[in-house]
Amino acid sequence: MDSKINTFYKNKTVFLTGGSGFLGRMIIEKLLRATEVKRIYILIRSKRGQEIKSRMSDFGSNYLFREVLKSNANYLERVSPIAGDCELPDLGLSEADRKMLAEEVQVVIHGAATVNFVELLSIALSINTRATRLVVQLAKEMRRLEAIVHVSTAFSNCVTEHIKESFYPELLTCTADEVLALKDRLSNKLLDKMTPALLGEFPNTYTFTKAMAEQVVQREGRDLPICIFRPGMILPSIREPSKGWIDNLYGPISIVYGAALGVVRVMILNREARSNIVPVDFCANLILASAWQTSVETAKRQLPAPDPPIYNFVPTEKNPLYWKTFTDTIENQRYVCPLNQMLWFPFLICTPSLWVFKILCAFYHHLPGFFIDIGLRLKGKQPRMKSIYKKIHDGINRLLPFVISSWSFDMTNSSRLLECMSPQDRKIYNFDMNSIDWVDYLTSAAAGIRVFLLKENLTEESLQAAQKLCKRLSILNGLAHIVAFSIPAAIIWWVLSLTYL
Repeated sequence: MDSKINTFYKNKTVFLTGGSGFLGRMIIEKLLRATEVKRIYILIRSKRGQEIKSRMSDFGSNYLFREVLKSNANYLERVSPIAGDCELPDLGLSEADRKMLAEEVQVVIHGAATVNFVELLSIALSINTRATRLVVQLAKEMRRLEAIVHVSTAFSNCVTEHIKESFYPELLTCTADEVLALKDRLSNKLLDKMTPALLGEFPNTYTFTKAMAEQVVQREGRDLPICIFRPGMILPSIREPSKGWIDNLYGPISIVYGAALGVVRVMILNREARSNIVPVDFCANLILASAWQTSVETAKRQLPAPDPPIYNFVPTEKNPLYWKTFTDTIENQRYVCPLNQMLWFPFLICTPSLWVFKILCAFYHHLPGFFIDIGLRLKGKQPRMKSIYKKIHDGINRLLPFVISSWSFDMTNSSRLLECMSPQDRKIYNFDMNSIDWVDYLTSAAAGIRVFLLKENLTEESLQAAQKLCKRLSILNGLAHIVAFSIPAAIIWWVLSLTYL
């Protein structure tokens, strides 16, 4: 049986924002490897002084595209960069590029966003909310348009405990129109000062501006063939193009990375809470499938147009994942797949209590860091552990709302989409969360961190060397704990002996 989704993408022209990001690269790889897409236009900007051509060169050399390269050495000929920037008016597009996109594009995937939880509101509004409006406006000029997918987040409405596949305008302190009008009238400095009042119950500017973007889609994109994709925390790939692929340190991966190195030893986390993580390749598959389904459904719908469909995507009720399973599985890998670059024996103490976390940080982070910095000073080197732990603790505080609380999600649309796909399409574009063995997945994710982030190959020699190091550090860690607990015990004994003499 032929793949209906592959047929849909054959000879199509796709416009993708966020194409240089983690999820964006995976979408591009999947399109190039699985479909006969005609052209992929990606919106890309110069970054840190690196020009677009240079960024595209780095893009093509990424390990992710190894399988595509085997079948087609010239695969990048189907990928065309478009100079632009989601933070700029009109997406920073030239008139010529805008006209070209309007004439050629049939599928739009808007994945660009700033995922910095503490981003200034003025910047987050520009990239996450206003850019969504600009993409919708551009889509209205596209004469051959068949589908748009707006990539949101499962936490865009995190101020409510049960999240349906629907819109929640009542959760916002004001409308997207009003906030964007404020941005146009006020200085960025003044707007940023208004952040607490505008956010209301939202924990950060990221979730707030993503909720605003959804309202833009609901109000201004209703007449377009558009849908919204809401993924949980996006982690390494589960199958494609290779297990465990990862290229960033976002979300809980940063904590796992630090713990594997033996630097992060304490985490504030509710081990009984649900962990809403999803594999990046499953996300790419659902996005591509939802674009196809949106095109099919739009051809059938009658006016007035209903609200755009929403696809929540998190672990299911039938196959849930809890932080306890996450932390236990990752911690078990310290003996199986340790790092050659580890600085101390890896362990992670988790507590849901903020005050207990602060006490443990003083003992396991600040105190060791203090002595390391003294040693660095004595060697004439710049102390660094204080600043490192400040960054780590800032990162942990940003994750706090998402690792303490639990949410329940309706996933009716996502389930129906999977059911309506042919067996061939379910094989090529699999995103069945019920099929995941979480222990197996997290084990491969831990190996992926070792291979793709720390560049340590999984050779027998490398693993044996790391396991020997792990054993030595385990002994040192045990001795350090004995000494650390013996000192206060000795002091207490001495005080008590003086008291009763």
